[in-house]
Amino acid sequence: MRRETLLFKMSPLFASVVVLAAVALTTNGVSANNEKLHCNLRTANISKEWVTMVDPCVKAMRDQINTELTASMTYLAMAAHFSTDSVNRPGFAAHFFKSADEEREHAIKLIEYMLMRGELTKDIGELIRNPVPVETAWTSGVAALKHALELETSVTNSIRSIVAVCEDPSSAKEPKDSSNEPKDPKDSKKSSDFNDYHLVDYLTGEFLDEQYKGQRELAGMISTLDKMMRSHGAIGEFLYDKKLMG
Repeated sequence: MRRETLLFKMSPLFASVVVLAAVALTTNGVSANNEKLHCNLRTANISKEWVTMVDPCVKAMRDQINTELTASMTYLAMAAHFSTDSVNRPGFAAHFFKSADEEREHAIKLIEYMLMRGELTKDIGELIRNPVPVETAWTSGVAALKHALELETSVTNSIRSIVAVCEDPSSAKEPKDSSNEPKDPKDSKKSSDFNDYHLVDYLTGEFLDEQYKGQRELAGMISTLDKMMRSHGAIGEFLYDKKLMG
């Protein structure tokens, strides 16, 4: 009875402190138990002799992943532009949505290839550098298709440059080092004259063939649409949009 009376007469502030202390003790006990239950796995000691990609080639591939994602975002912006009620070209929108998916798939393929070669095991947070569309508005379907052709040509040239670097890594330009500290030979991974035949074959067969076919398709689309608009004006773009819908 006396204890109950004392608790009843406690000030609200003192009672709050008692409750918080009890909660803190309980929380610390749970945290300690969680630490005991936490599984700390040691990193496996695996030889890196099988990881043969050289630094210039790795950097070029990481940059290409961002190039593909930037192209995907640009196509997504095109699709959104032609989907607006004021433009309303569902055929063009569908075409560019498909193109955005293809470029995103290219980025995924490059990431998967790098993982297969033992790369991308660090600095993952710096891999994707917030890609944004190159443009967000286009005056016509012809203007958008011309921009798409320029975009694909840029991607193709970028892939060709990777092929050149991975065939002869020593030809890659080294970034300027502003520090005067001596370089550790271990920082330069692998031999600078390593010819990465496998990656070169993968890029030329899996990517360049599709790039060249896509460029030819876009060039034909521009030619056809331009002729239709010259002959029929705005109705030519309307009819071509219906053709794209299938």
